[in-house]
Amino acid sequence: MVLNKESDSMSANEYLRAQKLGEKRYQAAVAKNEYPYLPVLDEIISPSDTVGEVNLGLQTISLDRVVGTATAARTTAFASNFMPILDYHTEFGMKWTALCESHIEEGIHDPIKVYEYMNKFYVVEGNKRVSVLKYFGADSVPAMVTRKIPRRTDSLENKIYFEFIDFHKQTGINYVYFSQLGGYDKLREFIGITKDAVFTEDERLDFNSAHLAFEKAYLAKKGNEELTITVDDAMLVFLNVYGYEALKNMTTSQVKDSVDKVWNEIVLTNEKKDKTVLPKLDPVEPKKSILDRVIKPSGPSNLKVAFVYDKSPANSVWTYSHELGRMDMENKLGDSVDSRTFCNVDTPAKLTECLGRLVDEKYDVIFTTGPEMLPEALKTAVLHPEIKILNCSLSLANSHVRTYYARMYEVKFLTGMIAGSLCADGQIGYVADYPIFGTTANINAFAIGARMVNPRAKIYLQWTKVKNADPQKFFERNGITYISDRDMIMPDDASRNFGLYHYDQNGEVVNLAMPFYNWGAFYERILRSILEGNWKQEEKNETSNAISYWWGMSADVIDVICSENMPNGTRRLIEFLKNSIRAGSFHPFDGLIYAQDGSTKCTQGKSLNAEEIITMNWLAQNVVGYIPKIGEMNERAQELMQLQGIKATEQTEMENE
Repeated sequence: MVLNKESDSMSANEYLRAQKLGEKRYQAAVAKNEYPYLPVLDEIISPSDTVGEVNLGLQTISLDRVVGTATAARTTAFASNFMPILDYHTEFGMKWTALCESHIEEGIHDPIKVYEYMNKFYVVEGNKRVSVLKYFGADSVPAMVTRKIPRRTDSLENKIYFEFIDFHKQTGINYVYFSQLGGYDKLREFIGITKDAVFTEDERLDFNSAHLAFEKAYLAKKGNEELTITVDDAMLVFLNVYGYEALKNMTTSQVKDSVDKVWNEIVLTNEKKDKTVLPKLDPVEPKKSILDRVIKPSGPSNLKVAFVYDKSPANSVWTYSHELGRMDMENKLGDSVDSRTFCNVDTPAKLTECLGRLVDEKYDVIFTTGPEMLPEALKTAVLHPEIKILNCSLSLANSHVRTYYARMYEVKFLTGMIAGSLCADGQIGYVADYPIFGTTANINAFAIGARMVNPRAKIYLQWTKVKNADPQKFFERNGITYISDRDMIMPDDASRNFGLYHYDQNGEVVNLAMPFYNWGAFYERILRSILEGNWKQEEKNETSNAISYWWGMSADVIDVICSENMPNGTRRLIEFLKNSIRAGSFHPFDGLIYAQDGSTKCTQGKSLNAEEIITMNWLAQNVVGYIPKIGEMNERAQELMQLQGIKATEQTEMENE
């Protein structure tokens, strides 16, 4: 190609500018003792690192993912950002300049040739084309792609990559990347496709358009802010609030406004990736400045409060415990609170309708009392920040919805001690419902408590929500008479099978102890803080926008009620330990703790922290049973497990001894 003087001068100036960018990156890398040139695939992997190659043909690939060169032949001509560093008057400089001129006049259309390895592209042919396109800020380039398939390993990056391969094979989409496992399944769920569904060309075009709209709005909002999550990690947060169909139908300005509204959730997702967001374990008085002490915060004179239940108090122990708390709170706060209950809101559609009604009726505070309600609660909270919405779950990081739960494992430890001290043969039954966050800690605390006073104690675990399960028949068949069952009695059920009980020689139920949720103490304290104007003050005192309450015996949110059937000596021991837990001088998960597989979960002189307890996915050494897989559960349980299910590392059922 023959260049005229004017265009030659223009292209030369472009080269010199690109060269300066390359030299700047080169010098920065040298100063940090980093490799200053393009990464070379041949030096990154060896033949033994891969198991084969797949020709993917012609594709449009993102230039952001083109990170290096396949061989070392041209690597020193570029800095690590693909900008040239050789002198302009070299043959390389002349060719780069000519290609630059061609791009300005016609655009670069000839495909480059690349290897794809672990979601990154390495150039076989076309390094200068990539350099010119990156210099001019192009988003993508056509490429003939050959995928080098790595060996499977246990690394997170490797596992995510194979999830990407499956998604790419199904959809033909090669630009979606997540930093955590499960992202592609979550995206399929939002799009509304299964793993084996055919993704049509129209669906691909719709997704391309929606993805591009979000990406532009996200990058514009992000600016120079340092976030370690990917664009697609952020898009999952967005879709969790607005949904995929809504995104497809949004205008550019609507996407921008929606990203603004959900930005705190996106930033919080980034914080969760880099560090653990821990719950508040005890009530604390908000820290106040001198000005705060002089000018007392003023809150509303009264509150309109809604309690949303998935069942009715008459037929659900969980709902009944919250309803008792609501009534106790109303008695204590009097006319300053007007509360209403909304029962049997047991589907997402019903919840959406219910929350919409509460918004229209201008409720000030909404308590959603089940973890399955969190997604809809979050959507409402993002769209209506004027309403204070809380959710009863162990989800720890939502900037728009505060979550709350009780440390019931403290009480389960005590009831385990009671069972262990009274059961002569040490064969004790335990009934659980859902394998979700918190449940496993309750089981293990009970088992550890029993073993502490009875080294022979074995806890036989049964799940009520497993398909075709019948815990009572299992216990009867195995001669197990001491049982920890549902936490309390239900108004519409006269059965005495609740709390900790045992069957006497006549087969009659003898109740021994009952765990007790005192939700009234929690609801009173939270609503009082709003009435006193301290709600926002609490946020100012937190390093993270997310506030999660996980209160226990020290906050009087839980307790254990002992019956007259329990021996006095055992009662005195429990009272002593109850006071020790309340004072913080005793911790149920303290000292040497072994799991079923013999692995050590806690060592002498140490205690498990909040994160380790909440995410516990193992069973204690003396538990006979297993954590069921999601497919074993009934439909209702599966929905809840999708949100907060425990993924056990060991799911092999142990034989009854």
